[in-house]
Amino acid sequence: MELKRVVVTGLGAITPLGNNVADTWQSLINGVSGAGPITRFDTSKSKTKFACEVKNFDPLNYFADRKEVRKCDLYTQYAIASAQEAVADSGIDTEGVNKDRVGVIYTSGIGGILTFQEEVLDYNPERGPRFNPFFIPKIIADIAAGLISMRYGFRGPNFATVAACASSTNAIADAFTYIRMGKANAIVTGGAEAPISVAGIGGFNAMNALSTRNDSPQTASRPFSGSRDGFVMGEGGVCLVLEELNHALNRGAKIYGEILGSGMSADAYHLTASHPEGLGAILVMRNSLEDAEMSPEEIDYINVHGTSTPVGDISEVKAIKEVFGEHAYKMNISSTKSMTGHMLGATGALEAIACTLSIYNDIVPPTINHADDDLDPEIDYNMNFTFNKAQKRTVNAALSNTFGFGGHNASVIIKKFKN
Repeated sequence: MELKRVVVTGLGAITPLGNNVADTWQSLINGVSGAGPITRFDTSKSKTKFACEVKNFDPLNYFADRKEVRKCDLYTQYAIASAQEAVADSGIDTEGVNKDRVGVIYTSGIGGILTFQEEVLDYNPERGPRFNPFFIPKIIADIAAGLISMRYGFRGPNFATVAACASSTNAIADAFTYIRMGKANAIVTGGAEAPISVAGIGGFNAMNALSTRNDSPQTASRPFSGSRDGFVMGEGGVCLVLEELNHALNRGAKIYGEILGSGMSADAYHLTASHPEGLGAILVMRNSLEDAEMSPEEIDYINVHGTSTPVGDISEVKAIKEVFGEHAYKMNISSTKSMTGHMLGATGALEAIACTLSIYNDIVPPTINHADDDLDPEIDYNMNFTFNKAQKRTVNAALSNTFGFGGHNASVIIKKFKN
């Protein structure tokens, strides 16, 4: 079977850095932090009192009325908003497009945790099990994919891939595979998350996963720095439209880049921690390179998982050095989570957009919040982590890494488009 070529024709994003792709991208290359004090709930009893929240989001810009908004958890509202931008950007919702051949693979790592929290806290055992009739549809992780397909009438493959923080990278990989194998002409893909709640922050605090640098939220996410103490929670919705090349060319679509390969692996090691030697990370990057039929030397930029956790950052650096050898010192490496925080199931899609726009614009966004005297002896600072300032360079190909609790690893490789 001849495999199809797959290109990126649409982008959409609601993030802590902006309520569209353009604003988010400008903030990324300018090194802007999206962190600040949590406004969603009273944090007086919380260990962590800050996060990377979406700002000034009005769901009525994307829904007909408040009745429709109330049927959706916040994560789904973000999903719909991101899809609206991406679909409009791609022009895939136009006359002449066969919607039987357009799918939606859109995900969430956690789903409607805010709705779940509200409904359970509102439960009164004396009155019996009285819940909102939309309780279940609002919390399930696949509902965003369903609602996006309903909004546009896309009747192709439709599901969610749940792999914790690797969820949306897995969604992109699946979308890529379905199109490459001829099962769809285009797929709307990505992920959304809205975990900034008492339950979300409290749950991750209980695991000691979050930074507690409450005196300096904007500098708390500091991947690869010696004083890093955990990740900063983020939120938002991110969407890409992937399309078969000839289908895109025939309708004159704008092409941002080409997906060349994807990979997946498991650490098979620990409930939440990455393998200390990066064995799963090594395997997933090698799988991606093999799938793309590329050598390590062809990668110019890696957008790393880089969450700013003490163990995770070290293991990923070890994995990169093992896979790329001497070329590890010639690439740019950066963690955009230093600016967006960790958007959990949505983070992989945003980092795929960061890679795509790095290729499209030949500039690499930075890893912010690093000081020259804040070093970790286990990290090799001869590698170019793109600290604090974006760097202009030719980016022909980029790799995006995403790892999740449970040992789930996923990577995608994006390349500059050449017909």
